[in-house]
Amino acid sequence: MVETLSVAGRALDGAPLPLPRGPLSADLLAVLPAEPGSPVPGIPVDIDPFGDDLHLALHTCYELHYQGLRDVDPDWEWDPGLLALRRDLERHFESALRAGVPGGHDVDAELERLLTVPASGGLARYLRDEGSWWQVREYFVQRSLYHHKEADPVVWVIPRLRGQAKAGLVAIEYDEFGGGRGDRVHARLYADLLRGAGLDDGYLHYLDIVPAPMLALVDLMSLFGLHRALRGALVGHFAAVEITSSPASAVMVEALRRFSAHPDCVRFYREHVTADAVHEQVVRHDVLGDLLRREPGLAESVVFGIQATDLLEDRFTDTTLRCWDTGHSSLRASGR
Repeated sequence: MVETLSVAGRALDGAPLPLPRGPLSADLLAVLPAEPGSPVPGIPVDIDPFGDDLHLALHTCYELHYQGLRDVDPDWEWDPGLLALRRDLERHFESALRAGVPGGHDVDAELERLLTVPASGGLARYLRDEGSWWQVREYFVQRSLYHHKEADPVVWVIPRLRGQAKAGLVAIEYDEFGGGRGDRVHARLYADLLRGAGLDDGYLHYLDIVPAPMLALVDLMSLFGLHRALRGALVGHFAAVEITSSPASAVMVEALRRFSAHPDCVRFYREHVTADAVHEQVVRHDVLGDLLRREPGLAESVVFGIQATDLLEDRFTDTTLRCWDTGHSSLRASGR
């Protein structure tokens, strides 16, 4: 991570403040250029837990823990008033997630379900079988917010694990961060993919046009990563991603070859076909196996993490396909 530069309490790097998407995010974005300790807005009673206003506000709060925000004092990261708002947003989001999934304790059943690749459906299969190149590029734009951070929030769980679970997760993260080579960091490979598709590879460049379903997925990772009480859910989310990534990436390779896409586009997904096939075994046996032997009471949290990930992935897929099926873009108009 690049060290944050600041002058008179204002960060000079980091992403620029995004455009607001509702009254809460508008009020929050208006106060952040002020001095830390300035009054922050409260959460509206009727705010949609999956909507644009909540998730832009939550994403903005979280970004202070990542690369920071341009023209925002870094001390906002630990401002008590802002943390209180963030926690209210998190509770509203988490409550909606828990209400939207069946729950349970059977981790093995959830893992087996993840290994069952559906015969049809999903965005990768749509793009391979009937999609257009403009839809592929939209998919890349949507996923850019996720892949700019993909492995980062998982790092927060490392000091909360012990033994083989810690060792196994670190081994997977070592691969995600390029095995010691900066040009092979997966976030860098995705930036190469964006350039190969003729898109901007800047960090969070497309934030203003990516709608709530993808923002919610990105916020989910930060929510799980920042709370020790949700360490089981973070590992569940991690397992869901690693187990489903290899087959989905194989389908994307087929889709991109159909379009004769730039080699850097194919490379990103081809890398995940091979790497994540290995990661799937490590996360199942070394990470989850050891974690649940040490802390069997975390089974319910692990299941929640898997199911919440599925819920948000399904919402993202359904929303995107509804737009595409009617010939419309899945992206927000800038400033809308």
